[in-house]
Amino acid sequence: MTKGPKPADIRFRVDPGDVPAEKAARRLHLSLAEFNEVLPKLYARGFPKPDPDTGMFDLDEIDRWRAKRHALAEAPSPPAEPQLSMGERFAIAHRQRAEGRQNRRRKD
Repeated sequence: MTKGPKPADIRFRVDPGDVPAEKAARRLHLSLAEFNEVLPKLYARGFPKPDPDTGMFDLDEIDRWRAKRHALAEAPSPPAEPQLSMGERFAIAHRQRAEGRQNRRRKD
């Protein structure tokens, strides 16, 4: 009896959400030693603490923290203009076209 090909042990890549300190440091472009040195200052600025059971850092929380630290320094953006529906745009164009015809008649 012939055997088929052996399936791979890992079927698909799974990106970790929680990582050890070495990878959390790398996310901040720091060595582990540099990371450990500045960690108390980072915590004071709201940097996410590791999981109490696993000791792993949540990469998503690190990314949110990184984004928030710059967002706080930026001025709030003005509210966006409301988007008109296709029907509303059609009605406006129709009204403008009709007004244009009336203005041409008055000039004649």
